[in-house]
Amino acid sequence: QKRLTSAQIRAARALIRWRAEDLARASAVGVATIRRAELAEGVTTMTAPNDTAVRHALESAGVEFIDENGGGPGVRLRRRQRSKKA
Repeated sequence: QKRLTSAQIRAARALIRWRAEDLARASAVGVATIRRAELAEGVTTMTAPNDTAVRHALESAGVEFIDENGGGPGVRLRRRQRSKKA
């Protein structure tokens, strides 16, 4: 699994309207670590466990990470599953 970029983290937080504190709480990663990661150029300097924790917290909140596929890495909101009517 690819490491997150600072832009992906910033964009993901914006999509779900989370503050850095919200992401810190959901991922159990320090606010200072998240802020530092968001200031990095390109791939963050977070440790692999912190990177994974941040990814899982954002994915649990509905964010989908898009790997680089010619247009660069990105994020989007996961499509909500529609409940099937009986």
